[in-house]
Amino acid sequence: MAAMPYPAGTLTNAKGHLEVGGCDVVDLAAAFGTPAYLFSVEEMRSRARAYMAAFSARTDDFEVLFASKALPVTAAYRLFAQEGLSVDVASGGELTMALAAGYEPGRIYMHGNNKTDSEIELVGASGVGHLIVDSFDEIERCERILEGPQDVLVRVTPGIKPSTHSFISTGQVDSKFGFALEDGTAARAIERLLDSKTLNLVGLHFHIGSQIFEIEPFRLAVASLATLSGDWCRTVDVGGGLGISYTQEDEPPEIETYVDLKFEAVREHFGDDVRILVEPGRSLVGTAGVTIYTVGTVKEIPGVRTYVAVDGGMSDNLRPMLYDARYEAVIANRAGDEADHVVTVAGSHCESGDILVRDVALADPKVGDILLTPATGAYGHSMANNYNGMPRPPVIFCEDGQATIVVRRETYEDLLARDA
Repeated sequence: MAAMPYPAGTLTNAKGHLEVGGCDVVDLAAAFGTPAYLFSVEEMRSRARAYMAAFSARTDDFEVLFASKALPVTAAYRLFAQEGLSVDVASGGELTMALAAGYEPGRIYMHGNNKTDSEIELVGASGVGHLIVDSFDEIERCERILEGPQDVLVRVTPGIKPSTHSFISTGQVDSKFGFALEDGTAARAIERLLDSKTLNLVGLHFHIGSQIFEIEPFRLAVASLATLSGDWCRTVDVGGGLGISYTQEDEPPEIETYVDLKFEAVREHFGDDVRILVEPGRSLVGTAGVTIYTVGTVKEIPGVRTYVAVDGGMSDNLRPMLYDARYEAVIANRAGDEADHVVTVAGSHCESGDILVRDVALADPKVGDILLTPATGAYGHSMANNYNGMPRPPVIFCEDGQATIVVRRETYEDLLARDA
């Protein structure tokens, strides 16, 4: 069994408290309140550097793109820009944040399966480097709105279904994303784009899904994509998808193994003269983040289960409810104590399904304890919501013992700010 999926460098200090990024999480709970998202800056940087080093050892002609839907926070955009990563955005909002964080427009790749007129106008006004086109309707909108020339990649659904949850599988034939390879739609889209006076087709893109451990499907997807290639194809974007450890049982591939497979597949099927792009999001930030809560209620139902209720839930981590995602948990103020009580960690929302972690072993949880769930760095903040009028938690970056609020906690006043 692997270790708990904490950020690298996490330890239990002399007080018995967990430390993340050199910061005592119990002290952070007292200073900033709970729930709160905590991030190890060093973990984020080290993951980015691992991707850059893995590609740099093989080629100079590559880009690593931060798939920013995983953590759309301007401080994260700035951090990954500093590390030399480009960025992919999937909405006008993410594009606005990337620009506000200082990303050069030429290093931005714009995704989206239904880009609006206003988003396309923003792309043109901002000088975004590449659009990933997703439908014939979108091609027509882009030609109507953009002055051009605008470099584009065409998104292809290669008909490959990886072993992951159906909600985060995107490369199969039945997908809302991209142009299907199997029925010739992708080939027709390429012909259409090659005739365009506004859109300059420079490459191909696929993304077959997320939280993937079995990486052989990536090789199959690259091979499928290569059947569409021509002299115009100078860039191959092989998407993201590398999974992370959410539990002690998870054993995802190493970044180097993942990069090796994708690099070798592209070189085998496309040759040496194409630029390789990869789009990690979850694997950059997932294990860098943890969420801390305060235990408010311990409710034992004899012969059934014990519920430990915390002051958050589906408003700050929707993944267990959407994907049946599994997490670990620990009592952070007694991290060294034996975890010998099997409980279910429940949220505080008015929903029976508001369950964060089912049947997890904790160290005799008590009211007032600080409970921590690791590996919440991806999609926790980005999917956070105001269900039951819950203000969204702050995002706090931790580095060398210093904690910095990069997104403040919402207030009740914020909940009223948009009401007419």
